[in-house]
Amino acid sequence: MVTAMSTRRPAIEAQARSLVDYALVRRSTLADLVAGRVSAIDVCDAQPYLLRAARYHGEKTDEPCPVCGRDPLTRVSYTYGDCFRATVNGRARTPRELAALADEYPDFTVYLVEVCAGCRWNHLLASYVLGTGEPIAQQARS
Repeated sequence: MVTAMSTRRPAIEAQARSLVDYALVRRSTLADLVAGRVSAIDVCDAQPYLLRAARYHGEKTDEPCPVCGRDPLTRVSYTYGDCFRATVNGRARTPRELAALADEYPDFTVYLVEVCAGCRWNHLLASYVLGTGEPIAQQARS
């Protein structure tokens, strides 16, 4: 079962800069699945770490999985930036954590991934920049 994606986005994206939306790539992948150019095995390949991150840090949606249609999708946000120590780069974050980080750090990138725990469908939805936007030296003086 292949469905169109909802246009609802997390509220934190209202503060986003440099938004890159991967909706066309997602649509193309789903069209390839329907046309038989790729199999469900090819597109339903979420790694155990992503499934775990979805369970503990993800934001559940009411949107059904576009592949299996049985389970609701979960959205997981990963953060990367020079402002983070190497040990916390690439960490999954909750929407509440993103809001706090956006007020604290000058610049970091968020990658938003959707995942279905049932069939293991996963796809990058968007990437965007969050943060105060201030240079580090100016932020320290404030």
